[in-house]
Amino acid sequence: MMNKTCATKHKQAQVEERGHWGSKVEFLLAVAGNVVGLGNVWRFPYLCYKNGGGAFLVPYLVFVVTCGVPLFLLETTVGQFTQEGSITCWRKLCPLAEGVGYGGQLILLYSCMTYIIILSWALLYLVFSFSPQLPWATCNNYWNTDDCLDFSTINTTAQLSNQTLTTSAATEFWERRVLAISGGIEEIGSMRWEILLCVIVMWITCYFCIWKGVRSTGKVVYFTATFPYVMLLILLIRGLSLPGALQGVVFYLLPEPSRLLDSQVRTMGFDPGSMMSTCFFMFCRDCLWLCLLNSGTSVVAGFAVFSVLGFMSHEQSIPITEVAESGPGLAFIAYPQAVAMMPLPQLWSICFFVMLILLGLDSQFVAMEVVMTTIIDMFPTTMRRAGRRERLLLVFCLVCFFSQLVMLTEGGMYTFQLFDYYACNGACILFMCVFETLALAWLFGAERLHGIIKDMTGVRVNPFFKICWLYLTPLVSLTTFICSLVWYQPLTFNRWYVYPAWAYVLGWVLAVSSILLVPGLALYKVATGTGNLSQRLHHLCQPDPSCSLPQKGETELQHIVGEDQQQQLAVS
Repeated sequence: MMNKTCATKHKQAQVEERGHWGSKVEFLLAVAGNVVGLGNVWRFPYLCYKNGGGAFLVPYLVFVVTCGVPLFLLETTVGQFTQEGSITCWRKLCPLAEGVGYGGQLILLYSCMTYIIILSWALLYLVFSFSPQLPWATCNNYWNTDDCLDFSTINTTAQLSNQTLTTSAATEFWERRVLAISGGIEEIGSMRWEILLCVIVMWITCYFCIWKGVRSTGKVVYFTATFPYVMLLILLIRGLSLPGALQGVVFYLLPEPSRLLDSQVRTMGFDPGSMMSTCFFMFCRDCLWLCLLNSGTSVVAGFAVFSVLGFMSHEQSIPITEVAESGPGLAFIAYPQAVAMMPLPQLWSICFFVMLILLGLDSQFVAMEVVMTTIIDMFPTTMRRAGRRERLLLVFCLVCFFSQLVMLTEGGMYTFQLFDYYACNGACILFMCVFETLALAWLFGAERLHGIIKDMTGVRVNPFFKICWLYLTPLVSLTTFICSLVWYQPLTFNRWYVYPAWAYVLGWVLAVSSILLVPGLALYKVATGTGNLSQRLHHLCQPDPSCSLPQKGETELQHIVGEDQQQQLAVS
């Protein structure tokens, strides 16, 4: 009898318990690291000045209020309630919309591949920052051309008048030394071994930081989620103290009402489904504060970035529009060029690239953790055993690594831009937002979501969120999705390189690869179900009976249903 009991206990011990965050603080820091990423530093400031300065804040705030915050609360509620990953939660709530979970995971997979590339570039720049002289500060290096222009030596108007015929030292370092960029996506070229080594280092770092699940991730985020704010504060103070900083800040905030009706609006910094797998200890107030943190970081980063760009404009006597670029151009050309003009340039360069690496690592940790949790929740009895998670994470890292090797070649930047422009942003994310809100608010039920939140927190959510889930969020997301298609502009590189037609086709294939999973899986479930069409749809739109509300919330819903039934009987 004793041997049988011991064997039973041993068998139970083989299947490990689902991972939980060590504390609410660890979870909030992890979510903060996810919603605040590289986009806050290089995308928001650029889009803000490009789309009318302060006028851009109006559509931005509208989108945040009607889509960003309601979606964030929606996903955290689902994650907290189901305690499931981004795919299995849909099986419990609305099986017909399970494709939303698969689509969100595919977008996260694409994001993991591109984020690591950015981190490897930042790591390489960080290594170069320890040089006695920053290599992108001068034109006397072997990779420089006769057209290289060293801004630190410019002191005459005649030199500046010929600037259109030259390239900066920072640009040549980025394109000719770091990337050794080829003439187009058709020219793959050779492997960039330095970047390959940096990518390997970043994958190893990510692996050992999260290989034990949220137990290890929760400890790492204490540093990775907080230290970037220290760096951002230091860079902000330094930037505002530079000559010409006021010019950059005014340019950043100066409204241009004529651009107010433009369709380009920036979404919040998280992917659909990424919150569902990580949400524990989350409350409505925390959702609001984290969303405010996201937007506040973007605004503060705008001051830090444009104060430096104003300094560059002042030093070079050129308009700010000619020194500000989006994405990699801002992070790896404009800002390195700016720190090269400052006293103690190595110090500010180290601060900036450490901040970039930590911002990227936070988002990478959460994205990888979400994918791992989702897969493990799909196969709990198989994957929740000793050593299985570590092996699965190793396979995931290796698959991503070998899939992104083409981005590490001389023509890899063109492929990277293709993934970043089509697969990870824009139409696919907006599409997921539309179907996510429609499925949860209309099929699962907005009133039921309200009851769930009240049961978990003891507080009834503002009815405004119910209005957003039912009407405003899907309407605004769908409108923006349609506008993004109507005013679609094909991707170009450095404003001059036009991709071949097959590359644009490949980009749209990447975009629709996640979109088609939603209707595709829904049609498959309907086709393979039992019963007539009406019975199949009814079954697929109903939540799992095991996924019932806690007793308090269930009683309230039964009371509501009971009143409805009484009214129907009275009418009859």
